[in-house]
Amino acid sequence: MSRKRSSPLTVIKKPLLVVISGPSGVGKDALLSRLRELKYPLEYITTVTTRSRRAGERDHIDYHFVTPEKFQEMIKQGELLEWAKVYGNWYGVPKQPVKQALNNGQDAIVKVDIQGAATIKKIVPQAVFIFLMPPSIEELSLRLKKRHTEKSFDLELRLKTAAEEMKHLSLFDYVVVNQRDDIYRAVNDIASIITAEKCRVTPREIALE
Repeated sequence: MSRKRSSPLTVIKKPLLVVISGPSGVGKDALLSRLRELKYPLEYITTVTTRSRRAGERDHIDYHFVTPEKFQEMIKQGELLEWAKVYGNWYGVPKQPVKQALNNGQDAIVKVDIQGAATIKKIVPQAVFIFLMPPSIEELSLRLKKRHTEKSFDLELRLKTAAEEMKHLSLFDYVVVNQRDDIYRAVNDIASIITAEKCRVTPREIALE
């Protein structure tokens, strides 16, 4: 007499909203670029900003560059998930592409400053929050100087702000250190975090109105 085999357990992997944050100059843009290059299956949400385009940056790829008037209109129309003024410029995360990705079962990843992460935490507490950290403040200072985009006053302000931001690590689920000349280690850490989240017994339930 044959015995029926029990049906294998079906595991439904819920889509994730991954929030990457960290101090200015830590390498958030470079990290996302490497993830793209390596074809990680993520929906990369492009930040909207009013700041001027830097050399080599591409509109609608690195950022959505808009006028201050357009940015304020997006706020009024409820088109932004979160927004903040950082170092004199406005930055925001567009809401629609995040909702669309999650509705399609696709993991989405966004890049925000600490203010933005705190705001998203209130709206979507089940998102995965990752703080990208430099090995030291001295290393962060060196990276900012190499960018040649900050004046001495701005550099001092950014370093002071970074020291304050690092006091808010309790807001985040994970910390990843971005070592000098070894960004692929940070990329692998991010990938490992996402893999671990996919293996949770109780998956995160992302709800976004």
